[in-house]
Amino acid sequence: MQHPDTTALMIIDVQNDFCPGGALAVDGGDQIISQVNAMQRDFSVCVLTQDWHPADHSSFADNQPGHEAFSLIDMPYGPQVLWPRHCVKGSFGAQFHAEMRTDAADLILRKGFRREIDSYSAFFENDHRTPTGLAGYLRERGVRDLVMVGLATDFCVRYSAVDGANLGFGVTVVQAACRAIDLNNSLAEALADMRDCGVVLA
Repeated sequence: MQHPDTTALMIIDVQNDFCPGGALAVDGGDQIISQVNAMQRDFSVCVLTQDWHPADHSSFADNQPGHEAFSLIDMPYGPQVLWPRHCVKGSFGAQFHAEMRTDAADLILRKGFRREIDSYSAFFENDHRTPTGLAGYLRERGVRDLVMVGLATDFCVRYSAVDGANLGFGVTVVQAACRAIDLNNSLAEALADMRDCGVVLA
């Protein structure tokens, strides 16, 4: 089904480090790729996001002495999960999965490149104030609605979807083309949060 030019497909972080064998592997992360590739044929506007961290990023557990991966610390912008080192810019782990189609992308948005702050959302850094510029790009393209797929449902997809809805876009998340980390019940919380913000869970 061909979507109108006012609807964009957003593919979130289908990168090697989030797929099986990667540094922060999402269970079944590679299972969505064939569906995501097929969906791209139905959209005239397609945006890919890519985690792109410096090696000394503050969200990496090994850059926070005395803290373990998946623990929570307080940053100036709020609580932050500490992650295993992943998606270091220029690394194999940061590359899109080899089976992922990327040639249809109008825009590849790299996020998380500021050392001092993490960025789950495609629209804002984790301070929820510093914009990535994506909203302006989409509006100038005449986009009003977003269909989101990718990794992981409960983090980067969730925050992108919620921010998109709060910015006035109609947002649909295709759950079959997403996979979750589900850290301490984070998937259930993410689904509830998205519903509360008016995101359609398809």
